[in-house]
Amino acid sequence: MEGFATTATITTRRLTLVPLRAEDANALARVLDDERLYEFIGGRPRTVAALRDRYAAMAAGSPEPEEVWLNWVVRRRADGQVLGTVQATIGSRSEGHTADVAWVIGVDYQNQGYASEAAEALVDWLRERGAETVVAHIHPGHHASGRVASRAGLRATGEYDDEGEQLWRAP
Repeated sequence: MEGFATTATITTRRLTLVPLRAEDANALARVLDDERLYEFIGGRPRTVAALRDRYAAMAAGSPEPEEVWLNWVVRRRADGQVLGTVQATIGSRSEGHTADVAWVIGVDYQNQGYASEAAEALVDWLRERGAETVVAHIHPGHHASGRVASRAGLRATGEYDDEGEQLWRAP
């Protein structure tokens, strides 16, 4: 889909969001290796090899022709430290392009505004490129993610997906 370049780098005051590559698995395995990250999203930490395979598949793109996968590594600009990831899945619907977004920041880097800064930059970048709607699926008990979504301009809808996650939307 035009406008949604999979090689774009997004820069904020403190962060650089760079396209995810399989080679990022080593650094991300250390950041994502904390059971607390999976309390609301399910799953568990993955091995470096499993992450490498997953990231290679993600970088290859969606098998669906009307869908684009965009994935970034969140790095601190001051020292290049990997903090986590953000992602967007862009789909074309009758009402226009819709972007489903998500973020994860390592436990050691939480409560410092990094997730909010990265999510806000991602939502702004998507809007600038024509995403009419941006949606996040957030576990109703995950109040920190709700705050991040709110800071990024999304609002709780009162709607829930099939897994019981609340939809947060920016029209």
